[in-house]
Amino acid sequence: METPHNNIKLLADAPIRKVLWKFFVPAFTGVMVNSLYNIVDRIFVGQGVGSLALSGLSVVFPIMVIMMAFSMLIGIGAGVRISIHLGKKQYDLAEQVLGNAFILLIIISIVMMGFGFLIKKPLLRMFGAGPDTIDYANQYLNIILLGVTFNMVGFSLNNLIRSEGNAKIAMYSMLISAGTNILLDPIFIFTLGMGVKGAAVATIISQFILCIWVIRHFKSANSIIKLRTKYFTVKWGVFIFIISIGFSSFSMQFAASFVHGLFNVQLIEYGGDLAVGAMGIINSISLLVVMTIVAINMASQPIYGFNFGAGNFVRVKETLFISLKAAVIISIGGFLVMELFPGIIIKIFNSSDPELLKIGKTGLRIFMMGLPVVGFQIIAGNYFQSTGKAAISAFVSLLRQFIVLIPILLILPPFWGLIGVWVTAPISDFIAGIISFIFLQKEIKQLNRSIARTANK
Repeated sequence: METPHNNIKLLADAPIRKVLWKFFVPAFTGVMVNSLYNIVDRIFVGQGVGSLALSGLSVVFPIMVIMMAFSMLIGIGAGVRISIHLGKKQYDLAEQVLGNAFILLIIISIVMMGFGFLIKKPLLRMFGAGPDTIDYANQYLNIILLGVTFNMVGFSLNNLIRSEGNAKIAMYSMLISAGTNILLDPIFIFTLGMGVKGAAVATIISQFILCIWVIRHFKSANSIIKLRTKYFTVKWGVFIFIISIGFSSFSMQFAASFVHGLFNVQLIEYGGDLAVGAMGIINSISLLVVMTIVAINMASQPIYGFNFGAGNFVRVKETLFISLKAAVIISIGGFLVMELFPGIIIKIFNSSDPELLKIGKTGLRIFMMGLPVVGFQIIAGNYFQSTGKAAISAFVSLLRQFIVLIPILLILPPFWGLIGVWVTAPISDFIAGIISFIFLQKEIKQLNRSIARTANK
């Protein structure tokens, strides 16, 4: 069994390729299974309930992204801080961050649940729910809101497990949660005849199990840091400490939610409800590629943070370069699959609607044209975040999904119709990729100077 001491030694001394691979495999397994159970929800609903129900779930997706944004605000921000504290051997401060993060998650999730019930109907309409899809969306959201605390605590604390170097335990967390959801989906949707409600019930049960699992870990001997009640207070200094780093991920996810909603509105205007359903499929498939790259980020984040905190900049640079190469290869591979087999991909979700197939094939091919440069951007944003450069990380992360994309999404559709909606993604990807490259190039020069200063001491 791996001990906390072995995890620290691994982060500090083991070859980078070995550490990255050791952390990547469980991270990849976890995020893939997690992504698959979201996709399985859509497959079961699309095949068993219908294409309009699938569109209803797509309308709820931006709201779930907002929930994820708050989870990442605390989970990523606290995770980076914990890794840096561990690199500096500041174990008490790391536990203080953990305790504060836990209480913040409870408070934020309860506020979100109450606020969500108050504004859910106008929110669904704002995100593109039409008369034929709003009932499906409302049924799903009503149940998802009840489980928001389980969702946020489970996801965020699982990231902290990974930040202390316990990658395998973080993987087991996702396998247990996702496996539960996949098993329960057909029971609730088909056997019990609950339809869209059944998919939501299966989801929150799996989130509850994840929540209990991660809390149990931080009370066990397997954790480097412990969840101690003496730190169950909100200290503004620690809170700001967490927020300053987590804001990059939060802003990116929050912007993504707004953009998804704007996409839905434009898709309704220029393509109808089925175009929204097609976007749900496109998001699900692109998520497989993006989450593979996110798994690289998950693997590299504790290595960046620990070694940056320890002043070992050679290991930081090596981690960055290996991560970049892997992400570019994955991005190009995903791009080729989606361009060559769009029809097969769409039929997995719904094989009975020829109009959905036609819209989906065209949308998938155009929307994914910029995928080869997306991996580079994701790695760059994570590097800035993991080394404590919050402002640059936030800017780089927002470039692709907000700053560049929104003006294009408002300008092109009136001229090009539905094609104008699809083409906004690759245009923003390439523009943001160029700007991200410029920022990262400057950062690499700074990293080289830090390496030289360390070598001359």
